[in-house]
Amino acid sequence: MSAKKILIPVDDSKGARACVATCARFFSDASPEAVILLHVRQLGGTTLAHDRISDAELSTVQEDLQGTEVEDELERGSKTILDSHKAFLEKSGMTRIKTMSRSGHVADTILETAKAEGADLIIIGNTRSLLDKLFMGDVSKEVVNHATVPVLLAK
Repeated sequence: MSAKKILIPVDDSKGARACVATCARFFSDASPEAVILLHVRQLGGTTLAHDRISDAELSTVQEDLQGTEVEDELERGSKTILDSHKAFLEKSGMTRIKTMSRSGHVADTILETAKAEGADLIIIGNTRSLLDKLFMGDVSKEVVNHATVPVLLAK
């Protein structure tokens, strides 16, 4: 498998760890030009309503949180998650790793980042339960259905 820029959306889940491990395993012999670790901060946490909030409402929440302790806490959590996955990849021999933290609708933000960064492969986890997918939506499915580059599902 050959890829120059790989985007890996991560959080603190089993699925994210599987994605990072899959990347390390598949690209151990030929390290890609760049691995982009993306953490999408979900304002208000992972709730049923998060991906159903309108863009205008999300923008208002983001503006209200700017400069607050809540924003600082979300950013610290994001940095912890990104640093953990980056350390794992570095331990496996990868050196060209970029970390990014964004807020927004998860699937949309993943797709927008893949396009903006010129990623030619997305590795995403697919480990949520069927019940979670029914009630909260399935980010992996949305990314697979709308990505303009290959998507590798890791379990």
